[in-house]
Amino acid sequence: MGPRTQLVLAAACFSTAGAAIKWTNFSAWQVAAVRALVALVAILALIPEARSRWSWRVALVGVAYAAAGLLFVFANKLTTAANTVFLQATNPLFVVALAPWLLRERVRGADLAFMGVLAAGLALLFVGGRRHFATAPDPFVGNVLAAGSALAWAFTVTGYRWLARRGVDHGPIAAAAACGNLLVFLVCLPGALPLTTGRATDWLIVVYLGVFQLGLAYLFLSRAITRVPALEASLFLLVEPVLSPVWAWLAHGETPGPLAVVGGAVILTATALKAWTDNQMVAA
Repeated sequence: MGPRTQLVLAAACFSTAGAAIKWTNFSAWQVAAVRALVALVAILALIPEARSRWSWRVALVGVAYAAAGLLFVFANKLTTAANTVFLQATNPLFVVALAPWLLRERVRGADLAFMGVLAAGLALLFVGGRRHFATAPDPFVGNVLAAGSALAWAFTVTGYRWLARRGVDHGPIAAAAACGNLLVFLVCLPGALPLTTGRATDWLIVVYLGVFQLGLAYLFLSRAITRVPALEASLFLLVEPVLSPVWAWLAHGETPGPLAVVGGAVILTATALKAWTDNQMVAA
């Protein structure tokens, strides 16, 4: 299987999170805890490098990963899957803001323009993303949590780049994902108990989330990311925010409002153009 196919499959696996999380009757605490435990086992089983590359740096990045994953689950329980994934897609806004402080990377004028466009998309999502559904009972709070997940994911991505500077393989990155899932499980377990009330369907869904939506997706991603140019990788991974609202619409009838759709389109278009212009600069 080629690396580009693996990236598309990784994005497709990631994209099913919102619809699947909404399908289970488990609480957000229960979904987050069991999903994280299953994902931890899956990542350690599928990616051998994740078992032996643990360090304090890996743990630090794991904390950011845990925060992003926890907030993502809670956001999906409160707002639409489209809003959650579009808001999380604003994470480059925070990456650009964090890079000078954490990685000593210079911010260019084009980066500031990119931040402005993403901020506009973020505002449109908050203004136009308040439609209530049975699967999105409190969209405003859910949107705030999704934005928090984007910030935490920006710390995670920045941390991945920090780890990559210190090694030549993806072992520490996979280890950080494993560490993050362990932290989510430990934090959420008290709020998840008792787990005996779940239906068989609920258990199947959270096992799917752990094994396929996270575990298998990280296997595809870790194997492909070093074999595909950065521009292509970022564009292939945009399959996730494109497909996520489709699954939620098919499974739950969720339809984002017009302003939310415009905001999501602004964010995805800006991200694609930023990836393309960065690639052109590197090529030059």
